Amino acid sequence: MSATHIALLRAVNVGGTGKLPMAELKAMAAELGFANPRTYIASGNLLFESALPLDEAGARLEARLAAYAGKPVGVLMRSPAELRELLARNPFPQAEGNRLLITFLPAPLAEPLVVKQAQDEAWRLLGRELWVHYPSGIGSSKLRIPAAEAGTARNLNTVQALLGLAAP
Repeated sequence: MSATHIALLRAVNVGGTGKLPMAELKAMAAELGFANPRTYIASGNLLFESALPLDEAGARLEARLAAYAGKPVGVLMRSPAELRELLARNPFPQAEGNRLLITFLPAPLAEPLVVKQAQDEAWRLLGRELWVHYPSGIGSSKLRIPAAEAGTARNLNTVQALLGLAAP
């Protein structure tokens, strides 16, 4: 039985590095036998159906992307149920969707969270996701959270859109 899987790629089409046309990403997913591949905005968001477990589908996609790019491309997998649960636990429900960033991490952090150069930002680590509210905007922030570099971030609006695309 197939289930919807959501793949969040790291460092794709960000700052001119890691260019990967979304049409290529969809084609790769189809080559791997994933059904109904679709992308959302050109920042490495892929949804598809597969009977494979989430982790196995992610590993196959990661291997295919490494062959394409000639270097590892991080893939963080989540299910629609995980995204629904994530959104239900939003620690900043009053934040504007474009000022709330969710960093998806490969695993819960084993070390304490280190935060540098914070201004008016607020953050909360919940499981494998780091939530950061940027009241003054992301572009002007000097905030650094080294542990977040292992993950990939999406704003709340994008996460909500992905969940909407995953709905039957």
